[in-house]
Amino acid sequence: MKMILLILKIVLGIGLLFGLYVVGNILYATLTDYKPPLKETVEVENEQKLLPADSAFSFLIWNIGYGGLGAKDDFFYDGGKTVVASEANVNEYLEGIKNFIKQHVNKDFIMLQEIDRDAKRSYGNDELKLIAEQLPNHAYTYAVNYKVDFIPIPYTSPLGRVNAGVGTYSKHAITEATRYQLPGSFAWPKSVYFLDRCILVNRVPLENGNDLVVVNIHNSAYDDTGELKAAEMAFIKDYLLKEFSQGNYLVVGGDWNQSPPEWDKSTYTKSGDDYAPENIDKELMPAGWRWLF
Repeated sequence: MKMILLILKIVLGIGLLFGLYVVGNILYATLTDYKPPLKETVEVENEQKLLPADSAFSFLIWNIGYGGLGAKDDFFYDGGKTVVASEANVNEYLEGIKNFIKQHVNKDFIMLQEIDRDAKRSYGNDELKLIAEQLPNHAYTYAVNYKVDFIPIPYTSPLGRVNAGVGTYSKHAITEATRYQLPGSFAWPKSVYFLDRCILVNRVPLENGNDLVVVNIHNSAYDDTGELKAAEMAFIKDYLLKEFSQGNYLVVGGDWNQSPPEWDKSTYTKSGDDYAPENIDKELMPAGWRWLF
């Protein structure tokens, strides 16, 4: 009987400690939750003076997966096993990313998503600066969309500190850069561990007095009800139409986490995948707007 009581006490003790660990993590995450304003001016780094002399522009749009989602790894949120790639793999991926960027230094705009700045999963690398070093003649802006001091899952190997966002590099002068918070959020406590989705808007003046407005996005991925994506898309649509009504030109690009309108998503979805992005509503934008992919 004494042995049984001892075992019960040990089990209860472990359960209590685990409960305190979980509650403590949620409390800490709630108290330190990143709460960005709805609208925030973003600093332009490495400012350029060049104004567009042509009406044709080139773009490179790429989710770099924070340098941790290369071919040698499979992410646990997508049904894989990898939580944090090895440091050797991350270094290899980052070298590949930098080398690829070097091949596209002549692009007018480079719009990237999932750029880490001092995160556990990418071993503290400031990827925004590492990429900027490859683009000495590009101005660049950055907006945070994922900032959590400590992500406790999975419990056996926590994801830890994350600090990431979207970044746009421009060969041309940027007169204004703004971060707009997108509407919608998961319910608490899930909300304190997930991304604060946003759009990063850069204004580039044109010779005719109007602006080229370059919008960098990274929309929600894990959204079972579809409510988050619907709210985000409605916000983006309203913003674009407002800018267009003022005579400005717009390019919006990034990781939509959705398939293009009427695109056969089975073309790139592997058999057995548990994540198959739904198609964007082909009626979302008025006639004349073009989807390029």
